[in-house]
Amino acid sequence: MFSYIKGPLVEVFEDGIVVEAGNIGWNIRVPLSVLERLPHTGEEMRIYTAFQVREDAMTLYGFLSRQDLQMFRMLLGVNGIGPKAALGILSAIRPEELRIAIISEDVRSIARAPGIGPKTAKRVILDLKDRIKAEDILPGGMDENSQNTGAAPISSAVADGVAREAVEALVALGYSLSEASKAVRQVPVDEGMTAEAVLKASLKFLI
Repeated sequence: MFSYIKGPLVEVFEDGIVVEAGNIGWNIRVPLSVLERLPHTGEEMRIYTAFQVREDAMTLYGFLSRQDLQMFRMLLGVNGIGPKAALGILSAIRPEELRIAIISEDVRSIARAPGIGPKTAKRVILDLKDRIKAEDILPGGMDENSQNTGAAPISSAVADGVAREAVEALVALGYSLSEASKAVRQVPVDEGMTAEAVLKASLKFLI
């Protein structure tokens, strides 16, 4: 129904926000991962939304990027996962970390979410693993999302390629793709850095 809502942030609650657009205050449920990255009250923001209709309620859910919204919708497609559980998962583990957990079959990280045990976590991995591409968890694979999460900014195709080379080098050294990607994402990569420099900077996050 709505692709996104853009306007000033008016209020912040424990589990949601109000954004004003078209002289209407839109009450939007959001995960903790969104609450942690909001602008100051009064500042303009854009939030991508999913509209859910149930017999007893109509609810808007919001995310800071289309990729995170897609992750929410993918979770809703898992048997036994409703909006409340999906929001709980995305509050316990950031969307970009969830992608890594799914592709690396990290049951423990997903099971940290309230009400999500190992059995349900395994179901999430089984249902979604084939829908998460390896390149999606590499630096630069989610540019829009990276800008909102504090992940290392990839300012150009050159810096993106350098970061990917560093990930490949770490994998060649014996680290898993998820470990390598997490480490490189913590390095502020810019156009002036070589793959070797990024590799060296990443290693301190793996020791």
